[in-house]
Amino acid sequence: MISAVYFGAHQFSAPILEALINSGLFDIKLVVTQPDRPTGRKQEIQMSRVKIVALKYHIPIDQPATLKEYTVPVEADINLVCKYGLIIPEKILYRPRYGSINVHASLLPKYRGASPIQSALIHGDIETGVTIMQMDKAMDHGAILSQQTVEILPDDTCETLSERLAPTEAETLIKTVPKYIAGEIKPVEQNHELATFCREFKREDGEIKLDKTATEIYNLYRGLTPWPGIWTMWNGKRLKLLKIKPVNESAPAGKIIAKNNKLLVGCADNTTIEILELQLEGKAMTEAKNFINGFKNLLE
Repeated sequence: MISAVYFGAHQFSAPILEALINSGLFDIKLVVTQPDRPTGRKQEIQMSRVKIVALKYHIPIDQPATLKEYTVPVEADINLVCKYGLIIPEKILYRPRYGSINVHASLLPKYRGASPIQSALIHGDIETGVTIMQMDKAMDHGAILSQQTVEILPDDTCETLSERLAPTEAETLIKTVPKYIAGEIKPVEQNHELATFCREFKREDGEIKLDKTATEIYNLYRGLTPWPGIWTMWNGKRLKLLKIKPVNESAPAGKIIAKNNKLLVGCADNTTIEILELQLEGKAMTEAKNFINGFKNLLE
């Protein structure tokens, strides 16, 4: 068996860890994940899904807030990293005999950085994929061991695409690492001239501009759903658009109107989106028809 230390924190890192365990090919000596954090309105302390999986299989866990002074307390053949979220120092990357391998949710060198899935959706890409790569000191810069292409569906959001990518990530990693350790895979350096970069998104990135087309706004919605979501200002309050779709309707550019019992937004180039679910600041989420009934005088 291949002994490994697993670094992961995101919810979609958890099924990959479980797949590694159940493959029978890996002995996970330690799981390194981020500290438990307060979540939700009540700010209750919750464990990551990665930690839950590790506890299920009785695997030792470390949860350092930073890795600057951290030393991995076990020996392993390799580090396996998937959506960990913290910079890993070189002293940790290069400590195992076979170094550190990362699972990245894009076809590198495209979309290096923190938000490859979101960025692919926002840019309207029709395919993305999984890259298994050696890690070095630069962000998503290391040599490629294997890649697998995945189709992006027209109605995919960040959540649904992440769910569909996770099994491919696990399968590709499980197939690649044993061949890499056996010397059957030759790492291929990335074409760094073709590299594109993506950043972590913040709440303010979800503000929609009505000078964009319906397709551009819909792609932003796909990429930023469920977090941070998209929103606009309406009558001095923030209006979250929880579910939308482009439609072949007409509406005045830059306006939100009620038409034929539909809530429509006029966008650039005579395009239109329909709002299906929304939430006005200070109010509960609601369907468009209920919103129309509550604000008829402001939507005419």
